[in-house]
Amino acid sequence: MRAAFSDALVELAKRDPKVLLLTGDHGYALFDAFRKECPKQYINAGIAEQNMVGMAAGLARMGFKPFVYGLAAFIPVRVVEQIKLDIAHDNLPVVLLGDGAGFVYSHLGTSHQSTEDIACTRAIPNLTVLSPADRFEQTLCMHWAYECNGPVYMRMGKSDRGDVHTAPLNASMGSLLVVRKSPSADIALIATGSMVKTALELESTALPGVSVLSVPSIKPLKTEQLIEVLQQHRLLITLEEHHTDGGLGSLVCELSSEHLPRKILRIGVKDRFSEHCGTYQYLLDEHGLNIKQISHRVSQFVKAS
Repeated sequence: MRAAFSDALVELAKRDPKVLLLTGDHGYALFDAFRKECPKQYINAGIAEQNMVGMAAGLARMGFKPFVYGLAAFIPVRVVEQIKLDIAHDNLPVVLLGDGAGFVYSHLGTSHQSTEDIACTRAIPNLTVLSPADRFEQTLCMHWAYECNGPVYMRMGKSDRGDVHTAPLNASMGSLLVVRKSPSADIALIATGSMVKTALELESTALPGVSVLSVPSIKPLKTEQLIEVLQQHRLLITLEEHHTDGGLGSLVCELSSEHLPRKILRIGVKDRFSEHCGTYQYLLDEHGLNIKQISHRVSQFVKAS
């Protein structure tokens, strides 16, 4: 995914000299190609994320298209106020890139783990929220972000769990992407980011034949497409490497309650911090997000329903 992100960013910057990359002293090796190909479009703003967002807002007012990169714990979580007031309020075309979302920076503890970024950003007016699952969705989301004439937050999981799709994608922003289609299935798995891969594992081991959908665009989301999914399935299970409150699961529940109520199981991070530091896999285990734990919860949910 990171390679796809870098390639797409270089392509956009070479095509459009107004594209700028701002980084908060992160991503050096990741941006080697960008610095080589577009050195005059690269700005290291240092470890001063609030100032960097203000700088991006000023550059956007001057006609530039800033892409602002940082760890998701800092971009957007540390700078929510600046995003809201400097960028979103005036609907400026700034793309915010939050890398390492979820538990990827596991050893660095709660300060570097980001499981609330979707909840923080989807409540900000004018702000588009994207969450790609693999390199194909990453490339698609980069082009969506560039073409969007307003502020965008893109959540990127550094874990890169492998491909979900088999070929480049062509879809409009807000689309739910069908990964496994099963018209006769009673159950649909709706996932975003790293958990789309988990949804596929769940389908192949515990729930064969169910539908699997990926949501790379949290906001906007095509309501009519979600209503179709609600009409076609009796039970929905959402999966995300994010707090269960305010994320994808909450969004699906909100829209379902307004349009077509369904029984929905939300799988994600519960309302607590990590107790210990450890590997990425350790934290998935601690928070009940490994395939065995999820399969058990899903099995109980299906039996009870």
